[in-house]
Amino acid sequence: MSALLKIENLQTILHTDNKPVRAVDNISFKINSGETFALLGESGCGKSMTALSVMRLLPDAGEILSGSIKLNGNDVLQLPEIEMRRIRGKLISMIFQEPMLSLNPVLTIADQINEVLKQHLKLEYSTAKERIKELLEQVGIPDASKRMHEYPFQFSGGMKQRAMIAMALAGQPELLIADEPTTALDVTIQAQVLSLLRQIQQQNNMAILLITHDLGVVNEMAKHVAVMYAGEIIEQTTHKHFFSHPAHPYSQQLFASLPGKQKRHHKLTVIGGTVPSLTQKFIGCRFAERCPQAFARCHNNVPEWHTIADGHIVRCHLYDSTAEHTLKTQLAETSQKPIAASEKPISDSPLLQVTDLKVHFPVHKGLFKRTVGHVKAVDGISLNIYKGKTLALVGESGCGKTTVGKSMLQLIEPTAGSVRYDGRELIGMHRSQLRPMRSQLQFVFQDPYSSLNPRMRIIDIIQEGIIALDIKTSALDVRSTSLESMVDILLDCVALPSDAKWRYPHEFSGGQRQRIAIARALAVNPKLLICDEPTSALDVSVQAQILNLLSTLQNDLGLAFLFITHNISVVEYLADDIAVMYLGRIVEYGRIDEVIENPKHPYTQALLSAVPKIDNSAAAIIKLKGELPSPTSPPAGCHFHPRCPHAMPICNESYPKASMISETHITHCYLYSQENASNQHEH
Repeated sequence: MSALLKIENLQTILHTDNKPVRAVDNISFKINSGETFALLGESGCGKSMTALSVMRLLPDAGEILSGSIKLNGNDVLQLPEIEMRRIRGKLISMIFQEPMLSLNPVLTIADQINEVLKQHLKLEYSTAKERIKELLEQVGIPDASKRMHEYPFQFSGGMKQRAMIAMALAGQPELLIADEPTTALDVTIQAQVLSLLRQIQQQNNMAILLITHDLGVVNEMAKHVAVMYAGEIIEQTTHKHFFSHPAHPYSQQLFASLPGKQKRHHKLTVIGGTVPSLTQKFIGCRFAERCPQAFARCHNNVPEWHTIADGHIVRCHLYDSTAEHTLKTQLAETSQKPIAASEKPISDSPLLQVTDLKVHFPVHKGLFKRTVGHVKAVDGISLNIYKGKTLALVGESGCGKTTVGKSMLQLIEPTAGSVRYDGRELIGMHRSQLRPMRSQLQFVFQDPYSSLNPRMRIIDIIQEGIIALDIKTSALDVRSTSLESMVDILLDCVALPSDAKWRYPHEFSGGQRQRIAIARALAVNPKLLICDEPTSALDVSVQAQILNLLSTLQNDLGLAFLFITHNISVVEYLADDIAVMYLGRIVEYGRIDEVIENPKHPYTQALLSAVPKIDNSAAAIIKLKGELPSPTSPPAGCHFHPRCPHAMPICNESYPKASMISETHITHCYLYSQENASNQHEH
């Protein structure tokens, strides 16, 4: 069987002011028609640059030095640009990582898809219009005939991604390159996107090059896997071999870095250091500096390929005949070994108590800005957060999770309800009274790129809160006597060197920026940290570092966390309690084991079923109908009933009261006996 795409010895460099960056360094692989090939690895390993090389869409500084890229036997590197324009979108299409940057903001979705149809299929607009509607319906865009004439800013993140997929599929390509197609999407939207790709692949016998760092997605989609590190492929095998016997130390460490309930109260394995600079000329194994099993040969000799099973090859000295019996066994014993963490302290009374919290934003219209409605972002939620404990708040984008966190800290003024911190009511409190309490309640924002001032050095960013709130000593070390020594202690706490304080935010990686944001929050001795998606879109190895840090801080300082996320595996690892939120209301609340192992609300069941697993233990995915309704006009009765597979007539009439599954497990659903939970904590 001849391969649809065959890449041999591809070398791509980026010309910079100093030294050339060897972004893709002598890689080879092939993809057959109808199969999914996954390219896996950390950010900065060269995955996206490989895809751009195949499409011949390199930036101005990029150049393909050598190698061949054969599509149906024809080397695309030998074709003139005018011929490549006929291939792009027709034979090869690409779903780019960030749809908002890839969609033209001044053209409607229909106009952008029509460009592909006009270029490759020569369709008249009347015919193309029907085809555009059909494509958007195929990718699950509701009311496609109307929404096709809208602009990208009118689409949610998941809908933008699906519009990108529709555009990529418009020319009926033989090869689809999907670059992180589900990064930062909710698990329910992610499940829809992956299901759609599989369905179209089967219909059209389309090949997919899947670029990702999500092992769960790889397990669900791929037939073959290649692991990329520092510009080269270091392991290549079938899906079955990779998930049963990952061979390279880097692959094994990726698996060991994954969070999960079985690793709770244990440290996650962390891959030390960072991906090496690709400007250097490597004389040994590129992973040697970070590998716990490296020995002298690894630093001095480039490893050769070794075949360890049929179709399973690995580039590693551990599989040399002389090292095979002494080091492979040791590797298996140490790579997955966690370190136990201390138990979390227990408290009876809540540190923060939220009761019937509402945040409604007015909708203004017309010349005189009349109020014509309200966006009910948070619509009456109650929850408790205890000292030394973690409450996870999960749900789809747009359900109001971040608004809950900000309104708790009075960064957004609540419309109604009560927020009591340590017995004191925060709502209605004057700014002068709130100010001294700010130090005890801190927020770690989702995006460290935008939450750190790019014009300030790290020392100034961390000192700013200390000076503003007149903090005298650090909770981490009472011996600190100066501002600079306090900053050094904080940086050490988040595993950054003290000389990092003289640098600017742009000089750090995403994971390092997030640690700086955590250090800034810790600088004022908080008792409660609200973490809004702190590990969103981070590589699993960097995510493990952040989770270990948060777990250690909680154990050492007794911090309480509200952890806002849609990553269920992170929730299973870190949380003590979980609240599931849907359209401004909490639909299920309980101890983490109760809710994860015995979900009661149909929305919770759908949410958990959509999580990709690496052990093939997942049940069938529960597909939800339609989109998350608008919080401006939520459905009558139970907000979830238009999408619920178990909806009954009563669900449309009134919102269900709390149903007590156990003393600590509550859900709002008519499928269970309705009890007034007023004598207990109503959530």
